[in-house]
Amino acid sequence: MSSELRPNLIALNTIVYREVRRFMRIWPQTLLPPAITMVLYFVIFGNLIGRQIGDMGGFTYMEYIVPGLIMMSVITNAYGNVVSSFFGAKFQRSIEELMVSPVSPHIILIGFTVGGILRGLMVGVIVTLLSLFFTDLQVHHLGLTVAVVVLTATIFSLLGFVNAVFARNFDDISIIPTFVLTPLTYLGGVFYSISLLPPFWQTVSMANPVLHMVNAFRYGILGVSDIKISVALTFMVIATVVLYLLCARLLVSGRGMRQ
Repeated sequence: MSSELRPNLIALNTIVYREVRRFMRIWPQTLLPPAITMVLYFVIFGNLIGRQIGDMGGFTYMEYIVPGLIMMSVITNAYGNVVSSFFGAKFQRSIEELMVSPVSPHIILIGFTVGGILRGLMVGVIVTLLSLFFTDLQVHHLGLTVAVVVLTATIFSLLGFVNAVFARNFDDISIIPTFVLTPLTYLGGVFYSISLLPPFWQTVSMANPVLHMVNAFRYGILGVSDIKISVALTFMVIATVVLYLLCARLLVSGRGMRQ
């Protein structure tokens, strides 16, 4: 192992370990609330309201909404972990020590991003296990399912990083989740098929990126989708690359961090 690579790998392992230890240490605040919230969704929307709605897309309403609820938990937790962790590092000025160190900015970015991905995936696994108490899940395409959930967690971890860079106070890190992320998620086909909408609103819904992620994940589990899977995958790969380059540029420039 080269003398240049070894310090960066040690730094990456340290950042990832710190991020995982951070959300595991306060698991009653990071892992338990989303699990309780999703159980309430299963009970209220799946059991109570679902009985009145009936089948959707050839599946029971509970089966139909489970993939969307899993993705909702992955999205919110991957995003929330990075935005809170990186802004906390800015607030405490510990990020300045990392930036003046010999560690590559890409290592710093990857470390925070991987932390968000791991929290999103961990919550996703918890929600998936809880869903088995309410319905049976049979994965239609395992490879596609894993690829979609990892790409989605990566995209929203990077978006959380962007939010944290531009945030100037703790209120700023809640604006995007409240006024952008939540509406996009609820209008992203989690609870319904866009085929139920009028043609105009179907077209408008196609502009919602969360719709593509939710439907691609639903196709991986149930084998049904409202959109073309190839389009969704292409979009997610391009979004991941563009966001990574943007985040790396912001980190190298030190924008919003060197004050």
